[in-house]
Amino acid sequence: MDSLTQIVLGAAAGEAIIGKKVGNKAMLWGAIAGTIPDLDVMAKLFFDPVTANEMHRGFSHSILFSLLAAPILGWIVAKIYRNKEADWKDWTKLMFLGLFTHPLLDAFTTWGTQLFWPVTYKVSFKNIFVVDPLYTLPFLICVIMAMCYRRTNPRRSKVNTLGLVISSAYMVLTLVFKWITYEVFRTNLEDQQIAYKEIQTKPTPLNSVLWSANIETDTSFLIGYYSLLQKDKTVTFTEFPKNHEVLGHLQEDPLITRLIELTEGWYTIEQKNGKTYFNDLRFGLLGMPPDADTFVFSYELYDKNGVLQARETKKDMKDAGPLLKKLFARVVGLEK
Repeated sequence: MDSLTQIVLGAAAGEAIIGKKVGNKAMLWGAIAGTIPDLDVMAKLFFDPVTANEMHRGFSHSILFSLLAAPILGWIVAKIYRNKEADWKDWTKLMFLGLFTHPLLDAFTTWGTQLFWPVTYKVSFKNIFVVDPLYTLPFLICVIMAMCYRRTNPRRSKVNTLGLVISSAYMVLTLVFKWITYEVFRTNLEDQQIAYKEIQTKPTPLNSVLWSANIETDTSFLIGYYSLLQKDKTVTFTEFPKNHEVLGHLQEDPLITRLIELTEGWYTIEQKNGKTYFNDLRFGLLGMPPDADTFVFSYELYDKNGVLQARETKKDMKDAGPLLKKLFARVVGLEK
């Protein structure tokens, strides 16, 4: 999830653990703990894009990392406050919960997390977008309200708990939405007599009302959209040929093998202006069909001194305004 959401969740977790003992210090250190796992993004400063993306949400987002880091961080914080209000065990519990709730929440997003590192499998339920105001804002309001009460005031704990309950209920609701929309996509594929291998569904940016589906067929991938607010349940699918054969002998290159593993097989090969691109389909298009044909994550493949290299294509955000307007129109069911 986005940084603000992780900060809020960490703060709420800290308050739930030892808020009565240390007051707002619990929220402060819970918020800090909630941001630590995402320090792995700094890998982009030292590694190539593919390696950095492989490392993202890896070890730092695992149960093992939380178990190892929590007692160390708990000891440091306990030394700072000299155990006046809470001891090492209290701070360790807070740090563990702050660290672990971060990857736990990320597991519900499209990217997923390697919770069981060193096992490479990423847990990914794909039921909430990385930035969802309906999840974050009520949670944030409750945390801010809780901060305004003294640590001994029972209302403080109640308001903080309310935030946790609301956010958890919304998370469950998105799972229900995912099941409903999955059935709509599946029914449309059957009605349109489209033979497919696999379906993956996920919410579109900033909401849990408009959902997209990636469908794999023998020779291509299909992308479709369905809003819970649209009256007609008919889904129009846009086709993107796999073009895997374009790679030729490069399919055996170690870099291509790593990219295929990174994308979990959801990729297309595209040639434009004499260049070859490796498109990651898991995160969808930068925009809405039929106008959009650029993927959120795409790698340009190029040769450097006889070695195959890949670099992420730059995202052009100058059209973000029109894209958001079109997204909103699709969310409320005004367009199909």
